[in-house]
Amino acid sequence: MTTLKEIIPISNELMKDYGLCDSCLGRLFSKQLNLSSNKLLGKKLKTYVKQSSKKCFICKNLLDNLSTYLKMMLDASSKYAYSSLVIGALIKPSIIDRDDYIKSKYKLKGIDSVKTDITKELGKQFVKKTKKIIDSLNPDLTFTINFKDESCQIRSKSILLYGRYTKSERGLPQKQKSCPNCSGKGCKSCNLHGIAAYDSVEGKISEFLFNKFGGTTTKFTWVGGEDQSSLVLGSGRPFFVKLQNPFKRNISLPKKIIFDSVVIHNFKIISKSPKIPIKFNSLIELKISTEHEIVPENMKKLKNILSDPVVVYEKSGKRSEKIISTLKYKKISKNHFNLIIKAEGGLPVKRFVDGDDVTPGIRQIMNDKCTCTAFDFLEISLNDNN
Repeated sequence: MTTLKEIIPISNELMKDYGLCDSCLGRLFSKQLNLSSNKLLGKKLKTYVKQSSKKCFICKNLLDNLSTYLKMMLDASSKYAYSSLVIGALIKPSIIDRDDYIKSKYKLKGIDSVKTDITKELGKQFVKKTKKIIDSLNPDLTFTINFKDESCQIRSKSILLYGRYTKSERGLPQKQKSCPNCSGKGCKSCNLHGIAAYDSVEGKISEFLFNKFGGTTTKFTWVGGEDQSSLVLGSGRPFFVKLQNPFKRNISLPKKIIFDSVVIHNFKIISKSPKIPIKFNSLIELKISTEHEIVPENMKKLKNILSDPVVVYEKSGKRSEKIISTLKYKKISKNHFNLIIKAEGGLPVKRFVDGDDVTPGIRQIMNDKCTCTAFDFLEISLNDNN
């Protein structure tokens, strides 16, 4: 291991040519001596050096004047609830260049960069003030200190939530239209939320989260979808939502949240993202009209759908197979019947009824023009392997 006596001649030579602050001088040798405090080592080395400079050649005394940036961080983080953080920095290239020059000239290797030292020192001072912890892997808050324009930006770790929703009235869409001004990216006119209104299932959930946790945008992972006119009954449709840049964390949520016809059930914060794609089954009730009077023999043929997978053809040329495991039908009038099916998630319901690109389909089996006038979800269940 390198000793202090071996370091002193090099530090003397260095300080005669280039004045350095305690932190920068100590950083150049602390790892060789296995010491943790750059500043204390630098101060000790300077007791053996006759010549000194008021201004640090490398950082221009930035490391001795971090209090402004510390206050900036404390002010910016005051509205956030958090327990851990990490600090990043943008510094002037000239500082990095001077640091590299010194290390190269004196053949100093395996040394932390001046940028690392700045963020470490800021971290120490911030932790001392706030009693929070540094977590480089999964922090609640990420600070980016820009020493070029003297600014501080904060990014808060996203919160992931899971719940189910039921919809008891027709007319409310599932998805919310993006803000027309920013196309969903977030701007001043939509208060950085990416959506300009809250007139959908997505909008109502998003508005609740913004009011409860703060935050900027929401990103939904839907377990299937429905028409604006469809009802969602039973235990509800599962969904996952990521709330970005929240101010608050770990808030307890009620088991039932009511927004008029939409009710959110068992809404909770979860730790892991769902596996993609999410496999599920839907119990669906379809209301179907026919152009001609229903032929009973054709209705009986509907049971044949249970014997083989339904093949769905896409315009892109892709094909997929969907299993229908349950099928019940009931004639309502001479031109109308109801159909209840339990289908694998992703079956395009209306195309299954009236299209030619889903085989076998209702239109083909009934040998008549068929129209799905409405379809409602009675139950949606996740597969065990999700």
